[in-house]
Amino acid sequence: MQPDFYQADNVILNSEIASVKFTCDLTKCKGACCTMESKYGAPLTKEEVEAIAKNYHIIKDFIPEIHQSEIDKHGFWMEIDGELMTRSLNDRECLFVYYDGDIAKCGIEKAYRAGLTDFLKPISCHLFPIRISHFGGPVLRYEKYRDCEPALENGQKTQISVLDFCKESLERQFGSKWFQKIKSLIR
Repeated sequence: MQPDFYQADNVILNSEIASVKFTCDLTKCKGACCTMESKYGAPLTKEEVEAIAKNYHIIKDFIPEIHQSEIDKHGFWMEIDGELMTRSLNDRECLFVYYDGDIAKCGIEKAYRAGLTDFLKPISCHLFPIRISHFGGPVLRYEKYRDCEPALENGQKTQISVLDFCKESLERQFGSKWFQKIKSLIR
């Protein structure tokens, strides 16, 4: 019987992350994770706010003018109950979204991939559909999101788990040794 949680070092991982099959299919979801309906955008750390601010003069060239204008008027982040997050446009689009055809993508990441910045994107975005809560340490959980149903269908074809799909972001956040520890616990 599979346990409900795995723990490596001080990080707890919900077992759904290891069992649910998930592989994004942008042609079907259209980048829905960047355009979720919400007053709030992606969770940020203070360091991420600083990294985005430092690189904004470059990033702005990768996002639509309407988003640039909104950032110029109101800034790109907000704080609610001590939590930092990106702002969104019309309670939907992250202010850093641009469109590649009809697919929403990240302007921060595009600037990074072009070799113009050293900041990939907020870790909360990179980890999605994994979310981090804090209960005496990080607790990782799989966030079910209706618009990700194509990723679940595609995951059945690829047989890639959320854990393996998010390997790069998990290693970015917790290190490759941590990732290998978690993998060894799951086998």
